[in-house]
Amino acid sequence: MRIVIAGGHGQIALRLEPLLAARGNEVAGIIRKAEQADDLRQAGAEPVVLDLESASVDEVAERLRGADAAVFAAGAGPGSGTARKETVDKAAAVLFADAAVTAGVRRFVVVSSMGADPEHRGDEIFDVYLRAKGEADAYVRSLDALDWTILRPGRLTNDAGTGLVRLEAHTGPGTVPRDDVAAVLAELVDTAATAGLTLELISGPAPVSVAVKSVAGN
Repeated sequence: MRIVIAGGHGQIALRLEPLLAARGNEVAGIIRKAEQADDLRQAGAEPVVLDLESASVDEVAERLRGADAAVFAAGAGPGSGTARKETVDKAAAVLFADAAVTAGVRRFVVVSSMGADPEHRGDEIFDVYLRAKGEADAYVRSLDALDWTILRPGRLTNDAGTGLVRLEAHTGPGTVPRDDVAAVLAELVDTAATAGLTLELISGPAPVSVAVKSVAGN
């Protein structure tokens, strides 16, 4: 498969790209800065320089054309203010989804956040973030032209992955290493039967492949 990842230089994407490449996939990562390109090549991905905060739907669709799947893993990051929660976490996700529809890419996987909710209240930066992610998720779910899966991890850590997770519609709060988020994403991209599911993810008792097969069976 050819898989295009938005946010190709993000912490999760840089873990996901080698996993997808090792499965024999052709992987491309969208990045904002040309100087990030070598990191992507080392991860087994083709760098595509494009700023999702200023690009048009057609420009993004052109990069998606011919892909079998798209993964939205972009984020404004913890050091950003409220404005970029709107322009990246919400608007860029909407743009990427619209571009996938335009390009005819049906399989669409989103890295969201536990607690994302368009009705979330509050004015603190994290409140704005959860609301923006919730609004983006709701928009993606409204698009019949996409076979979407939304993954909502708990609090992310840089601990080494264990390969053991809990993946359910509602897990309750918890933590999960970025390594394990990437491993779950790699399985989800390959598992079309998870289309239409919004899933929470934390560390747990089940091997990644078993956890994904379990939710796919539901």
